[in-house]
Amino acid sequence: MKTSQVLKRIGIPRHKLYYLEQKGYIRPRRIPMGDLEAREYSRMDVRKIEIIWKFLQKGFKHKTAYQKTMEELKSGADTD
Repeated sequence: MKTSQVLKRIGIPRHKLYYLEQKGYIRPRRIPMGDLEAREYSRMDVRKIEIIWKFLQKGFKHKTAYQKTMEELKSGADTD
C-alpha cells in the first residue's frame, strides 16, 4: 500500500506516519522513482499503524502506543 493510501485509510497525519518510520516502529519498503523514493507498506505495517494510531488518539505516548500495539498483535486481541 502506498503512503497516500495509508493516510486516507487510517487518517493519520503524514508527519506522524513518518515519525513512526523514523523510530523504527514500521519499516516500509523503499521503491526508487527517479530522484525520489516511494514507500510501500506491508499489510503488517498498515495493521501496526492502525493500532498505534488508535492508542495515540487515546493519549498514549508513541513508545507506549507501540508497546501496546505489539502486545495486542502478539495476543491476537483487537480491542477498540
